[in-house]
Amino acid sequence: MNLLTRRSAVLAAIAVTASLALALPASAATPASVVPSTTAAAKPTIVLVHGAWADSSSWAPVTSTLQLAGYTVLAPPNPLRGLTGDAAYLAAYLQQATTGPVVLVGHSYGGAVITNAALADPDVKALVYVDAFVPDVGESVGQLVAASTSALNVPDPTSIFTIVGYPGAPEGDADAYLKPAAFATLFAQDVPAIVRSPLAAGQRPITLSALGTPSATAAWKTLPSWYVIGTEDKVLPPAAQEAMAHRAGSKITKVKASHLVMISKPLVVAKVIGDAASAISQH
Repeated sequence: MNLLTRRSAVLAAIAVTASLALALPASAATPASVVPSTTAAAKPTIVLVHGAWADSSSWAPVTSTLQLAGYTVLAPPNPLRGLTGDAAYLAAYLQQATTGPVVLVGHSYGGAVITNAALADPDVKALVYVDAFVPDVGESVGQLVAASTSALNVPDPTSIFTIVGYPGAPEGDADAYLKPAAFATLFAQDVPAIVRSPLAAGQRPITLSALGTPSATAAWKTLPSWYVIGTEDKVLPPAAQEAMAHRAGSKITKVKASHLVMISKPLVVAKVIGDAASAISQH
């Protein structure tokens, strides 16, 4: 590792550590005090599913917090190719890569994916939605966005998205990336630039067709759920989040944060996940 790379890695680590420390008051800013404890044998596996314009690294601060609290944490890649296929991929992953009880967590579009995948594995015992879409059967993520005051509802989508065709795409389909300015001002406005900029550069695109695919299942009608609402979210407005959370009967936690609440307020998110894990461990 050369000096420049090492310096960048150190600065990134400092920034993430700072965000962890600032997420809650000092009296609460340690994993042991934030995440409810359960016995080692009773701890479920936590599976974290990212959304569009992100990847598994977006869960890094939450992953570290939960691991320090003794949880097994998995953050598989979400293909972002289409809701049906993405849910099938997650269902296969759950069936083959986990054993025992699972708490399934979804951020943003990942909420739609866990909603459609959860019932394929009877070991999934709870759902946690983080600034996430919670569609009912027949609803698409695109419809939920259009029905809200989302900042993504713009007259010219190319003002905030870079649209890139991909080989073999069905007619009219393409990949959508958030432009750097939109990532900074709409998606992650409370995340330090030293953390935000690499996330924007390495974002995973989502296909346009994925946003228009209707949900085939509504696992929240069967499973208990928790919901973290970022009250400064511009992508999925708090009012829309709250409506979906109430419809699902979720236990709601609100925190002043952008759409990337798991980066800017990781301890809050980790605590809610820990609450869900503790609740299912008591049954």
